[in-house]
Amino acid sequence: MTTSSLYVPDASVILKWAFNSPDEQDGDKALDLLNRWLEGSCDFILPKLWTFECGNVLGLKNSVNAREIMEIFIGYRFAECELTNAISAATLQIMLDCKVTFYDAVYHAVAHEHRGTLITADVAYYRKAHVKGRIMRLDDFS
Repeated sequence: MTTSSLYVPDASVILKWAFNSPDEQDGDKALDLLNRWLEGSCDFILPKLWTFECGNVLGLKNSVNAREIMEIFIGYRFAECELTNAISAATLQIMLDCKVTFYDAVYHAVAHEHRGTLITADVAYYRKAHVKGRIMRLDDFS
C-alpha cells in the first residue's frame, strides 16, 4: 500500500455508510473516511469478518435494502486480511486484557499487525481498549 494513512474501519463505522441519515451520529465523518479511500488518499485493510458482521446487521435492521447495500460493500473490494496465527494470538490477548469480544478485537489486532489505525464508532470498545494504542474514535477523525 502506497498512501500514507492505513485505516481499519470496524463494522460500527462501515454500517454508517448504509444508515446515512441526518440523525446518524458522525455519519458525515464516516462518509468522509470512505470518500478519502475512494479518492485514493488512504488505504483500508479489514479482517474478512467484516462482511459477515455488516451483512448480519443489515439483514436484521434494513432487510429491504440489505442485498443492494451488501453488493455495494462487496463491490468496493477492500483489502482483506487473513486470520494468521499472529493476528489470532494478538486478538485473544486484546480480549483477555480488555474484556472484549473476538469480533471487536480482531479489527484492532489487524491494525497492529499492519501498522494502521483502527477507527471505531463503538465508544464502549474504545473505552475498554484504547490503552492498546492504534485506535481512534470516529468522532475524533478529521
